Amino acid sequence: HMATPMILNDRYQLEQTLGTGGMALVYKAKDLMLERSVAVKVLREDLSTDMSFRERFRQEARAAANLSHPNIVTVHDFGLDQGHLFIVMEYVPGTDLKTRIREKSRFSVQETLELMIQACQGVGYAHRAGLVHCDIKPHNMLVSPDGRLKVTDFGIARALASISPEERSEVVWGSPHYFSPEQAAGLPPSPASDVYSLGVILYEMLTGQLPFNAADAEELARMHREVQPIPPRAINPAIPSQLDEIILKVLSKEPSARYRTADQLGHLLLGLYESDPSLKKSNFFLHEGGRAAPVISPTGVAVPSAQPSTAFLPDDEEGYYAAPEEEVEEEPKKIDWGTWLLGLLAFASLFGLIPFWLYVYMNLRP
Repeated sequence: HMATPMILNDRYQLEQTLGTGGMALVYKAKDLMLERSVAVKVLREDLSTDMSFRERFRQEARAAANLSHPNIVTVHDFGLDQGHLFIVMEYVPGTDLKTRIREKSRFSVQETLELMIQACQGVGYAHRAGLVHCDIKPHNMLVSPDGRLKVTDFGIARALASISPEERSEVVWGSPHYFSPEQAAGLPPSPASDVYSLGVILYEMLTGQLPFNAADAEELARMHREVQPIPPRAINPAIPSQLDEIILKVLSKEPSARYRTADQLGHLLLGLYESDPSLKKSNFFLHEGGRAAPVISPTGVAVPSAQPSTAFLPDDEEGYYAAPEEEVEEEPKKIDWGTWLLGLLAFASLFGLIPFWLYVYMNLRP
């Protein structure tokens, strides 16, 4: 076993270990060129020496590096040095969500929504970019001290998903507690699989327990495929019934019975968050759409920050929302189409009758 060199690619100076996983070690490091802190994930040696995996990993790292969103950990660089495959990411101060769950055991509805809406927005942005995470679990979500959540490990999970099951050891691959039924059955994951995993985290945060627990992975996989979860409200009556319904829908065995993308789930959670008068909205959460600034309406007036559905949308430069206002008008727009259609029909039928009456008039005239 060769020790990890202290400086990778003559650029990243490893300072301290942040965490260890089955497949990698994570270090806090200093980027000597840009003089900033970064997180460096150094992959296990046996993975680093596998040529086909290395190539897959490069492709996935490249795809992940193109994701730019406030709720996704940015990938800065990728490399191989002295037989060590590594990926350089944005350094997020704070802790991962799994650690917070262990410390707290149960979260308030408000805190759960504030964190999970962010998770949905990060994952939803990736879904729009055509990427499925494949290994959504609270260990892969970093929470900064001010409550910002960022999802990490996009490329890595996907690269590992492509290792054939025979080579895949339990230690390396995934967390069977958060696996969707189709992944547990060995089928390829879809965006709806990520949505299921987000549902498991919602369930765990609100009830303080996982929907399914078993001693071994096989039994867990069977439970995900066959057993119905206890409704979260039965464990924690403080959960609003709407939220209970959303979670149970997301935990459906059939992917088609869930919400298709994390965006859909995020919009529902956001609607619930904004319509619930009992929640004391935190300033941070309502002001920031990736930047701490009030929302400016088309007329140039600053709109009160509690304006519905503009909270926490991705930045304009994400290329998805030209302006948050479009999001607000989504509901009336849907009704408008119906009205327009009726108008068109009325117009067509009226003007279709004019030639008919003219014909009648011309023929009946003496």
